[in-house]
Amino acid sequence: MSAFSDALAVTSSGLRAQATRLRVLSENIANVDTPGYRRKTIPFELSKTSTSETPQVRVGDVTLDRSDLERIYDPNHPMADGGGFYDGTNVDLIIELADAREAQRSYEANLKMFEQTRQMSSSLMELLRR
Repeated sequence: MSAFSDALAVTSSGLRAQATRLRVLSENIANVDTPGYRRKTIPFELSKTSTSETPQVRVGDVTLDRSDLERIYDPNHPMADGGGFYDGTNVDLIIELADAREAQRSYEANLKMFEQTRQMSSSLMELLRR
């Protein structure tokens, strides 16, 4: 039964990681037009728990993308400097949407794996009862 619990632990850690990734991506998408907003990124790491030898997925610290902000010319904008420019954002909507789609599909794959592992465990318990 340890293999089943390890599989469930790995898939649930993947579900948590992808859910966190989707939350960060949705923040980026929501702020695509916010002046001065920097894109957030979140790394995944492997971690071993004390109860299992099987590594699990863990999210690292959220970091800000330090690439240059887009310079936008609009002399009427309240944040414009003397030259009429202000700092936009470094969020690329196409990249964020593609990343969100990838995270969603990964979440769905982990969920399907979780359900299949649970079904196999239930089937095994049913066989052992006979």
